[in-house]
Amino acid sequence: MFMTMTHSLCKNGVLNGDIRPALVFFQGECQVNSIIERVDMLIIKKLPIILLFTLCAGVSLASGAQESRTSTEDAEKDWGVYTQLTYVNQWHNSFRAPYAADNSMDSASRNNQTADITLMIGRRIGRQGELWLNPEIDQGFGLSNTLGMAGFPSGEAYKVGQNRPYPRLPRAFFRQTVNLSGENEQVEAAVNQLSSTRTANNLIFTAGHFSVTDIFDNNTYAHDPRSDFLNWSIIDAGSFDYAADAWGFTNGMTIEWNQGSWTWRGGLFQMSEVPNAKVTGLHLNHRSMVSEIEKRYELNGHPGKFKLLAFVNRAMMGSYQDAVLLGQQTGAVPDTALVRKMDTNKGIALNVEQELSADAGVFLRISSNSGQKEAYEFTDMSKSISGGVVVQGNRWGRSDDKMGIGFAHNMLSSDAKAYFTAGGMGILIGDGKMNYGAESVLEWFYSFQLNKNWKLSLDYQHAANPAYNRDRGPITFYGLRLHAEM
Repeated sequence: MFMTMTHSLCKNGVLNGDIRPALVFFQGECQVNSIIERVDMLIIKKLPIILLFTLCAGVSLASGAQESRTSTEDAEKDWGVYTQLTYVNQWHNSFRAPYAADNSMDSASRNNQTADITLMIGRRIGRQGELWLNPEIDQGFGLSNTLGMAGFPSGEAYKVGQNRPYPRLPRAFFRQTVNLSGENEQVEAAVNQLSSTRTANNLIFTAGHFSVTDIFDNNTYAHDPRSDFLNWSIIDAGSFDYAADAWGFTNGMTIEWNQGSWTWRGGLFQMSEVPNAKVTGLHLNHRSMVSEIEKRYELNGHPGKFKLLAFVNRAMMGSYQDAVLLGQQTGAVPDTALVRKMDTNKGIALNVEQELSADAGVFLRISSNSGQKEAYEFTDMSKSISGGVVVQGNRWGRSDDKMGIGFAHNMLSSDAKAYFTAGGMGILIGDGKMNYGAESVLEWFYSFQLNKNWKLSLDYQHAANPAYNRDRGPITFYGLRLHAEM
């Protein structure tokens, strides 16, 4: 595993389109001793995670050894192997842009593509324990190097990229289920989930390297950029500044308590040491705590879910107000990096989904954070509301097809407005100045089921006031997505 992660050392790739990756230590041909040294460094960096997996597996094996397996459990597969491939090609028209800065979206007509291939390997560990590894190969860039809109148009585009394929390990985690009470229920095998039997009331523990949104802020109708909507502020709660590296993953641990029609989730995650950077080592010096309560219900015989999430981030972060004040005192452009100190940012998110019929459902998200501190990991957004409807193709004789239409209305706090108006730069946005207006997105997609494994999707987005700037745009985005699961 570690050897495959080093092949990018020999590449002359680029990061954010114009600089070499941080992993490249030299130009020209790679030397054997340098590769060995790099492998050693990777092993040392991943050692705490390996030890954590070993500990979890040991506990699971110890508990499993004390209980006999039933005939049902013997029939369950102990391995799970899946693959997925996703290719997204997006294009936007040229648009009005009287000025621009480093974080602006290119106003000329532009086309970019991203691709990723993932192998998902799972192994049952003891009784009700699972270990999953997701090695992946990525390639490509988001439009304008994933800059220029807070609600960026592609959830398959990361904040970094390379022209050549490069390997990653986005997920490596252990999950343990503890049965409590209630009737037995069957859990079907799926991606990153082995088939099992568990009681209706249970505890689920997860630890390792994964995405916060694997556990939190899920929604049946809008959450997966590989199969439904693409826009960041539609597939996730826009103001939920969750812990993540530049690819959207981090180290953490969670607990889920399922009791009747209720679920409570809690999580503790590692944040990067610098906003929007890599998560390195294994520590909680910079951390995020997340809690979510879920209520499942039925409305006129149709299932629905109501979720309320709260998060608290603790890290070295800058205040928009302090940055503007310093800029006024020095006559310089405000920069939150110059006023960072250990501080806290809090936020909440409401997430609702409701089935309307057997083949249609609606969703709604409303989120908000303090708006006083710089965005740390996700995107530059203080408040957001999004929603939409998704319909299966039963009504027109294509039962495996899916169509959705959604919207997002994204906003900044008064402190953030002052910062960006004065020329400040954020994670994704910064036009050098701003004529503020809420950023609004409308998205439509249609997913064709080509056969058992392959889907082809068309995507259309229209964005008004990109990066909250009335002086730029509007922008129209066209997308083509090819996705396979095997």
